[in-house]
Amino acid sequence: MTELAILVKSYSGDFEYAQRLIASINAHNVDSLPVYVVVPEVDFPQFNQHNSDQIRILSENLFAAHLVHQDTAGFSPGYINQEIVKLAFWELGLCDNYLCVDSDAEFIRDFGRADFMALPGVPFTFLTEDRELQAEPGYFVDTWQSRMKSLEKIKTEIGYQGRWLLTVHGHAVFSARVLQSFVTDFLQPRDWDYKDALAISPYEPTWYNTWLLHTGVIDIISREPIVKTFHNSTQHLDYVLREVATQDISRGYVAVVVNSNYSRGDGVLSLTTSPTQLLASYVGFGDLFRALGRRFTRRVFVEKRPLRAVKATRVWFGAQLLKVPFVRNYVDVG
Repeated sequence: MTELAILVKSYSGDFEYAQRLIASINAHNVDSLPVYVVVPEVDFPQFNQHNSDQIRILSENLFAAHLVHQDTAGFSPGYINQEIVKLAFWELGLCDNYLCVDSDAEFIRDFGRADFMALPGVPFTFLTEDRELQAEPGYFVDTWQSRMKSLEKIKTEIGYQGRWLLTVHGHAVFSARVLQSFVTDFLQPRDWDYKDALAISPYEPTWYNTWLLHTGVIDIISREPIVKTFHNSTQHLDYVLREVATQDISRGYVAVVVNSNYSRGDGVLSLTTSPTQLLASYVGFGDLFRALGRRFTRRVFVEKRPLRAVKATRVWFGAQLLKVPFVRNYVDVG
């Protein structure tokens, strides 16, 4: 059996994202790790063009016994089913460990087993306390508090008493041994399926990590996440405004995710998307004009520069706003 594989759960609505992801895998998968892309049966013909010796397209119907057909925990069947597929993929017996990758990810440098496997047969356990997100006002109000309440339910159900919070948002390596234990020793005694756990808290990486932390089924060799996720538009625009390039990020991460939950309406955005396009996507007209007005006022009345020197009157104001440090305060948090 293969020691490590890559699992991608996708569907037709994410096809453009998936194409970008697959292209980046083909470019950077130096160890030729096998890739499995699971899609709904109806989307199989669309994705089948990517079938190759390295990439296999699988039907979601392989997991039909576990899938849901109604909203669960406030999320659509499609959302819950992608979490179920990630938890149940080990049952196919294709690999001992697998990296779960979302369609909106993009690999930015070469990667291989050493990035994800700590020892032969033992993957890294990716863990973070998320203190940066806890300190971010927008994320704290919109997401952190409700997410923490939900994650506490996982801790309570499992009975974990150790250090908290330690988990990951996604792009974790799942061990078949850990998930088999989760099913045999946790779900089955309660007469539960994956969907019953997710109905309590729809965060599959935290179910996995908390069970592992509680039981120690495999050696826990922790590592910080090596996939950089922009959780909202503020974080994404901040990097672009500071001109943090892909090459810079690749020093610490193997992949980047511009979360499609907030960016989907503006197309497939990435770290290389132009600043002007991001400003147009993330900042409302009212805020743009207020920022431009403040810049104009400062240049003319505070710095006493002549009108002919005011670039804002001659240059597309989106580009001019890139020089305004406080423009980030006007970003609509996704």
